[in-house]
Amino acid sequence: MRIDCTAEDSVSCATAEGAGRIPAEYASGAPVGPWVGHNSAPPTEDLLERVFASANMQRAWKQVKRNKGAAGVDGRSIGEAHVFLRAHWPALRQALLAETYQPFPVLRVSLPKPGGGVRHLGIPTVVDRLIQQAICQVLTPIFDPGFSEFSYGFRPGRSAHDAVHQALAYQQDGCQWVVDLDLKQFFDEVDHDILMSRIGRKVTDKRLKRLINAYLTAGILCPDGLRPSVKGTPQGGPLSPLLSNILLDDLDKELERRGHSFCRYADDCQVYVRTRRAGDRVLHSITQYVEGLKLKVNHAKSAVARPWKRTFLGFTFLKVFGNMRLHLPAKTLHRFRSRVKQLLHVGRGRNVARFIREQLNLVLRGWMQYFAPGASKRILTTLDFWLRRRLRCVIWRQWKRPRTRFKRFVGLGCSQEQAVTALNRRGPRRNSALPILTHALSPTWFRALDLYGLLDHLLPSA
Repeated sequence: MRIDCTAEDSVSCATAEGAGRIPAEYASGAPVGPWVGHNSAPPTEDLLERVFASANMQRAWKQVKRNKGAAGVDGRSIGEAHVFLRAHWPALRQALLAETYQPFPVLRVSLPKPGGGVRHLGIPTVVDRLIQQAICQVLTPIFDPGFSEFSYGFRPGRSAHDAVHQALAYQQDGCQWVVDLDLKQFFDEVDHDILMSRIGRKVTDKRLKRLINAYLTAGILCPDGLRPSVKGTPQGGPLSPLLSNILLDDLDKELERRGHSFCRYADDCQVYVRTRRAGDRVLHSITQYVEGLKLKVNHAKSAVARPWKRTFLGFTFLKVFGNMRLHLPAKTLHRFRSRVKQLLHVGRGRNVARFIREQLNLVLRGWMQYFAPGASKRILTTLDFWLRRRLRCVIWRQWKRPRTRFKRFVGLGCSQEQAVTALNRRGPRRNSALPILTHALSPTWFRALDLYGLLDHLLPSA
């Protein structure tokens, strides 16, 4: 069974909510979702009833709203899906419990990888994202306590920073060689039978297992048509991260059984050893084990090397006077510059102050929140200088005519003699380094526009 909007519902979706806005009635946090009044019985009942309990569905809806995301194959935004659910949730819930609901195929979106190649994302519909999130919330307390202490990806209370600091601890303990294991297209290669057997170890509700399998085999809508999904769990669904941890938990347990020092974040796994010979032996044996799970090891990217010659979750390591510390590799800095350049190119014609507040600062803060542990003062000073110079290029282009530039310089406190020196035929890049421009558009001037300073996190808190 698949439930679709009527013509009247479609009109109300387009007008009542308006372009995917979040319904204001949810702001209070009160249980006002469309599933209110459809509570399941106490937690002693079967898992499927617990999934569709009112409190669980309400929490799942809030999470789906928070994550936002694009519409799936049905074209419904978050706001439109809310209108649909308010009208159809009772029938939808009945279909789910009766096992007559058929999930929609995921919408395939291909994104270029920074290092080359393409990453395929699968975008479920908002309704399917809601159901997957509700399933994930029920299954996480069942599976997560049994996961390895050294698994950090997509787990409550754990982060990528925990993983890189654990890797750093191994190196400080004397493990100066790393087995860097790269799984080739992991999310696309997951074997459904093996995954379902791992789920069945702790989930006895056959109805819930059949629903999960229905999502795994729902199909993929590609530009050239609908494709069956015979393997893989699409990146983009709320359930996929948990399923990946369930499958790779076997790898974690095997590494623990062998007594290895390792840390894993999703499909990024590193094993730390003391010698090159031990690393070669571990890489060979673990490759065989991973292939036994019907996964593929990328032999071109997997290697045994010194930790400071590899990257892990965007970080690398640096040996300073015999001590190891986090460092940012050139690749990470290049990606940051490319992202900022792309953003500045899009914002060329916009008001600079508004562009900085509404777009640029969000990127800068997000980057710093993640990469600050590995960012030295020297690196941040260089990036801060580079960023202001790029912004001066944008402003120079916006001023366009020499007459406008002359007036702007004088308005910023420069003398007429100084302003005349900037009236030349050189391009924005060369002019951005002129003393008069760096004086007029100084760090203080940019700070007045609320530009986020990359060095701010180094300053002592007030």
